[in-house]
Amino acid sequence: MARRKAPAIPDDLLDQLLAGGDAAVALNSGELVNALKKALAERALNAEMDFHLGDEAEADNTRNGYGRKTVSTATGKIEIDVPRDRAGSFDPQLI
Repeated sequence: MARRKAPAIPDDLLDQLLAGGDAAVALNSGELVNALKKALAERALNAEMDFHLGDEAEADNTRNGYGRKTVSTATGKIEIDVPRDRAGSFDPQLI
């Protein structure tokens, strides 16, 4: 009997992403793909902010909430939360 190939994304993680929803609907509507894009973009932006605030020159600068941006992707538009800093000097490179 042929061995089953290990999935690129673990089954339990896929179950969490679908959260009991219909897989066909999630794939056809693009909602799942857009949710993954949003999560990845926001994670990268937060990492950029961490790096920005880690500079010694920015020692007195701190986070100051989030702003919203709408980004066009191949699967549609997504709204992402972009972190802000108090000095207004954060210039994200991702978007």
